[in-house]
Amino acid sequence: MTEEDAGDGKRVGWVELYFDLVFVFAVGQVAHGMAVEPHWSRVGAALGLFLTLWWTWIGFAVFYNRSGDDSRSADRLFVLVGTIPCAIAATRAHSVFDGHPAIFAAALAAVRLILATAHLWGKSDQRRVGWGYAASTVLFAVSAVLPLPWVFVLWGFALFQEAGFLLLGDGRPRKRERPSRAARWRVLLTPPTDPNRAVDSAHLSERFGLFMILLLGELVITTGTAALDRPSDDVGYWLTLVGGLVLAGALWWVYFTSAAEIYERMLSFSRGNPLLAYSLYATGHLVPAFALLLVAAGVNLSLQEPTPHTAAWFVTAGLTVYLLGTRAVAGGTRRWYVGLGRIAMLAGTVCLAFLGLVLPAPAVVVVIAVWAVGIAAVAGSIRHRALDGLGDDPAEFLRRLPEERAS
Repeated sequence: MTEEDAGDGKRVGWVELYFDLVFVFAVGQVAHGMAVEPHWSRVGAALGLFLTLWWTWIGFAVFYNRSGDDSRSADRLFVLVGTIPCAIAATRAHSVFDGHPAIFAAALAAVRLILATAHLWGKSDQRRVGWGYAASTVLFAVSAVLPLPWVFVLWGFALFQEAGFLLLGDGRPRKRERPSRAARWRVLLTPPTDPNRAVDSAHLSERFGLFMILLLGELVITTGTAALDRPSDDVGYWLTLVGGLVLAGALWWVYFTSAAEIYERMLSFSRGNPLLAYSLYATGHLVPAFALLLVAAGVNLSLQEPTPHTAAWFVTAGLTVYLLGTRAVAGGTRRWYVGLGRIAMLAGTVCLAFLGLVLPAPAVVVVIAVWAVGIAAVAGSIRHRALDGLGDDPAEFLRRLPEERAS
């Protein structure tokens, strides 16, 4: 983000950063849960738990984006109070894995009560959002006293209805037939008819970027913490530590040089279209954010003795999902051979886990880190050309894609 761009919107408030620090502890427990029981079934459960936490964080991010103001004590107070039930939920995240989600559900109900109050207290155009969070409060509170699996059914319903009122705008296609790709992009890039529904693109981009940094920090902390009890003359310790840090740096490079600027430019061009914000940030960042936790769990496991066979798979699967989620290797061209090359690159990333059959886990981490550095360099080049092609008119750039594909 350039200084000129940064001046076009509000900045992330200090209270938001404090909230994120508390909240990242909760998502850190998700990574810890995967490292404690490194099975794919646990990964699926962790994804569901992360989705619940993720959408809770989205609620505060959107609230402050649309109506929050660091100069108003009430707005800061709502966020600060929200950190308390979020911290309680973080300490009880492990109990969800064990089949005892009551306290966790009650804490999330309290979080939504705070969000409901904040929206009902604020601008009149946000009252509808407040009533939606009031409904979610009831659903999460009821789930605290229900047996499994009905708890998760209510959670899913609550999150689904939240998605319907929080970010979706008035620009969705109303035709029954499936719209073309060009028509979908026209809808996403059309400014909202109601300015009150618009989101602040600069603030949203900065908020999500900072949260991605915190998740990358989870990878760094996990790597360092797991290595604390290893002797200093252990070569495997140094390999994993250096490999983990290099991998974290490569993942940072992929996001901030390949995705972040494009996302902000497109959202700015649409003048804060909430449907585009939903696509790029609320759902678009969910997958790469969880992928970072999967990578962190895999690197952590690579330092354990004996090393679980899933350790390398966690790292390579997480890296692959991260590349897909950030669209790091998706450029402006749709020529078939370029697409085939992308598939080969992603398949090769996953298959690096087979090196665990012939190499110790720390060495595998180093190889994956070097591979990630190479992909980051390629992705940076691809996305730089995409940004040049995007120019000041994303609609014109997207219109030219079918012509290029035909050629």
